[in-house]
Amino acid sequence: MQFPILAAIFVTLAGVCIAVQAPINAALGRGVQSPLVAAAISFGVGFAILALAAIGMGQGRAFLRAGSVVWWMWAGGALGAFYVWTIVWTLPRLGALSALCALALGQIVAAIVLDRTGAFGLPLREISLPRILAALMVGGGLVLSRF
Repeated sequence: MQFPILAAIFVTLAGVCIAVQAPINAALGRGVQSPLVAAAISFGVGFAILALAAIGMGQGRAFLRAGSVVWWMWAGGALGAFYVWTIVWTLPRLGALSALCALALGQIVAAIVLDRTGAFGLPLREISLPRILAALMVGGGLVLSRF
């Protein structure tokens, strides 16, 4: 099996972005005195940047096709909104390490299920002992982060 190193580097950098984004958004939440408004501002800034990038790269016409996709494909934005609001609200309560450990645990458990079912067109992958151990190790990290 080929390991695409560039993709792994980009995903790792995205993980860094999530870790840095969380306290920035939490600070914004404190500044505006509303985790919900902070999440909305964060999404608005992100939307503006992505929309301008799409238009600048000649992909703006793809927005016109958005109305023709299956309804559940729009759920990503709702899930992202829930994530951003949740991290803004929980980070001051749990701290960055515990909140991000819990986030990683949720991602790993969901990924195991998504891979096993092939949901949303993903290739099927079996549930294996190493994958289960990975989830358990992250769960253990979450427990240890609270001490």
